[in-house]
Amino acid sequence: MRPFFIALQFLTRIPVRLKDNPNEKQIAASQLYYPLIGLLIGVLLILLVWVSQWVLPDVPTMLRAAIILTGWVLISGGLHLDGLADSADAWAGGLGDRDKTLAIMKDPACGPAGVVSIVLLLLLKFAALHALLEASASASMPNLPLLVIVIAPMLARTVPSLLFLTTPYVRQHGLGSALVTGLPRRGLVFVIAAVVVSVLLLAGSMGLWLVLAVLIVFVLARRLMIQRIGGVTGDVAGALIEITELSVLVCALLFYSQ
Repeated sequence: MRPFFIALQFLTRIPVRLKDNPNEKQIAASQLYYPLIGLLIGVLLILLVWVSQWVLPDVPTMLRAAIILTGWVLISGGLHLDGLADSADAWAGGLGDRDKTLAIMKDPACGPAGVVSIVLLLLLKFAALHALLEASASASMPNLPLLVIVIAPMLARTVPSLLFLTTPYVRQHGLGSALVTGLPRRGLVFVIAAVVVSVLLLAGSMGLWLVLAVLIVFVLARRLMIQRIGGVTGDVAGALIEITELSVLVCALLFYSQ
């Protein structure tokens, strides 16, 4: 279970104390549990929804959406938002140059493009959550927000495994290097397949559209990564998690608005 706790410590701010530093094999194996951590995040967000409905039953939907989004960010510690900001700065400032893009991405300072990317993504997530909560008022889909809130983080945390399985890692050092060393390929393929089947069973026809949307986002993002830097880094993997979560929220809304 050590790889599970490594994944829990890395992907959330839930207090986890490891007796010693994990080795590269354990870090790589922790990816097998990324979707499970995503599911846990979704369950915690559902609990937050229920608590907010119980404690603040008459609160406006807009405020409830803000509470959920705040909880979402706090649970993950903003880890992937940092990757999004670094990637946005690098893409904007790199001017098409691979080495310059990687150098900017490594800089811990957050530039204007990074700030704008975070603001826009959170704004879109907030709008999507608000619309989902509004849709839940309909008798035909009262559980829509809860279902999507579970699926979004789970699918999003499956994407890095697919990325590391299919895309070269471009840095010699760093956490991403440990993730791809001794990658449990067969196990990850099984986990990815299990997640897809689970989403289809949970959400039916909507689940199929969500999986297709995530796959399209993945293919387009991977193509951009290959063209610009020749592969993947931890930052762009984190950015893809955030973009995937947003894509799931938006796709679910589009599906039910037809």
